[in-house]
Amino acid sequence: MVGATGNVGTSVVQALAQDDAVEEIVGIARRVPELVVPKTRFVACDVARDELGSVFARADAVVHLAWFFQPTHQPSVTWRNNVVGSQRVFQATAQCGIPALVYASSVGAYSPGPRVRVDESWPTNSLPTAAYGREKAYVERLLDAFEARHPSTRVVRFRPAFLFKREAASEQRRIFAGPFVPNFLPRVLPFLPFPRGLAFQVLHTDDAADAYRRAVVGDARGAFNLASEPVVDGELLADLLGTRLIQLEPGIVRSGLAMAWHLRLAPAEPALFDLVMSLPLLDVSHARAQLGWEPAFSAVSALSELIEGIETGAGAPTPPLERDGIGARVRELAASGPGRRR
Repeated sequence: MVGATGNVGTSVVQALAQDDAVEEIVGIARRVPELVVPKTRFVACDVARDELGSVFARADAVVHLAWFFQPTHQPSVTWRNNVVGSQRVFQATAQCGIPALVYASSVGAYSPGPRVRVDESWPTNSLPTAAYGREKAYVERLLDAFEARHPSTRVVRFRPAFLFKREAASEQRRIFAGPFVPNFLPRVLPFLPFPRGLAFQVLHTDDAADAYRRAVVGDARGAFNLASEPVVDGELLADLLGTRLIQLEPGIVRSGLAMAWHLRLAPAEPALFDLVMSLPLLDVSHARAQLGWEPAFSAVSALSELIEGIETGAGAPTPPLERDGIGARVRELAASGPGRRR
């Protein structure tokens, strides 16, 4: 498994370890974690530069989850890891003759669409002004080419909604909000400023992990949307936070985000906001029918875990999921310049 120590990877490792059909898991990450999981050994490897064939050898399936969200001010760094790294993973999978490849795409790969449910046939050209969407769309094309050249390899690609769990809250605060947002902020908001018209879907990371497990041990192939109910809008989020909703025009929100990003006060680029505002909603009936998959957590439960995790500085014993605290904040501030990598 490539990218085994992040939000999704830690949950997929746990899900596979509990499946009797799985004998061994090789967790690949840039830094070996302190995390201990049955049937699992972790290996330090950088997909953008290290040799992968010896690590992949004799595997029955490769699960590719590795992804950089930062540094958004240096898109060449994320491109090298996310696109070049993915290409190297696909090449090593083919060279080793591995029977199955499971890849983590995203709702962010989808082209802009209406606020209605779309199935897996919706175009995956994303909104290319956002580095995240541009890279997800490009890797989808790489995977199309891989499937055409290697028809005997069973390929599964998942396009999940936003993935949350308590243990990943500190990581997600670092990735999207940055070092200047205090943990107590959700508890003290007098009102929630929310972009008018924004509606999105979320999924508990453990539910996504169950879909990955089913793909690894089963025989499904193709693309699958993953999301839970209900759809999240401003009213739902304000109610969950126990505060008052104030709807703002998207242009006003974007201007504030752009200023914070250019001043390096916030890590998420304004084009990512454009991408989120343009995303369609996902129809997940294909995953239900073909994988027998059903989310165990509601969207409200996943969001509640995220909020509680941010407030308590929750984390896990892996470098990406480092628990929030004074030492972590100091390292985050020191790494918030143009060379930042996550």
